[in-house]
Formats: sequence, C-alpha cells, structure tokens
Amino acid sequence: MVEKDTIIKEKVKHTGLGDLKASYKYAREWLDKEGYTIVEDNYSEKVVEGNAKEIEIEWTAWKKITDYFKITIKIKWKILKMTEVEVEIEGKRRTMNKFTEIALELKGILEKDYSSKWEVSPFTKFFKEIYHKYVIPQRTEEREKEVREIVQDFKEEMKAYFELTGRK
Repeated sequence: MVEKDTIIKEKVKHTGLGDLKASYKYAREWLDKEGYTIVEDNYSEKVVEGNAKEIEIEWTAWKKITDYFKITIKIKWKILKMTEVEVEIEGKRRTMNKFTEIALELKGILEKDYSSKWEVSPFTKFFKEIYHKYVIPQRTEEREKEVREIVQDFKEEMKAYFELTGRK
C-alpha cells in the first residue's frame, strides 16, 4: 500500500483586484517548469449575487523524484464573489477581476512506494518495514524537506504574483 504523509499545509489569500485567467496560467506554468504533472480534479463555477461568481478549482500536481518517492501537491482554489471591472492602467482601459477573496490551499504530500512494489507478499512487506526503519530515514527526511521547500516556494510565488497583479 502506498504510504502518503502530509508534510505541510499552507494558504495564500488575496483580496482586491487581479486577473484570474493570468494567475491560473502562471501557477500551471510554474508547476510545469518544476517538472510536475498537473491534473485538474474539479472546476465548478456558480453565480451568487447579480453577476458575481464563486469558483472552486482543485488540482493534483505530482512528480516522481525516485522510483520509491513521489511528491504530490494538492491545490484548492477558492474564489469568492468575483466580478469583472474596468480599470485604467498607464492610460489604457483594461478588464480585470475584483475578488472578495481568492484563496489557495496547498497540501504537500510525500508518497513512499508509490507503485506498491513492496506489497507483493508478506515477505517483501516485512523488508519494507526494515527498509523504512533502518535504511532510509535520512533520505526520507531529505525528501520531506524538499516537499516543504517546494510548497513554500510555490506559496511565495503566488503571493508575490497576486500582489503584483493587484497593484497594476
């Protein structure tokens, strides 16, 4: 059985102006550049008040780092009361989004034996436990640190992106 350990949970919130389409694209490109495969598990949109929308998006991004370890990042977007507004930037009219709140919930997960190679018999399961306890504890700690760093880097990138696009 695949062991999945949640290593870190983070949140990013932004209120005010932004560009959802550009933020979405930026996040996907950043993860893609880091070598992650991204699957969109859910996209739902509903109109709540007048023309305001609430949107929920869920992604699973994963990357194999060895034939035993895999990093998975769960990303949940929640956009509350988003409307389109016209703004003037450097003398040019532009359509942007105004949010009551845009929030990203991030969860970094380290998966061990993701292909269940050690689950074929009671004998290999026994050796898997020995392997975990005595052979790879330091490697596991290094991989957990890697998960924490990538999730925090992604959080900081998105936070900076929201602030930058919100100021235009």
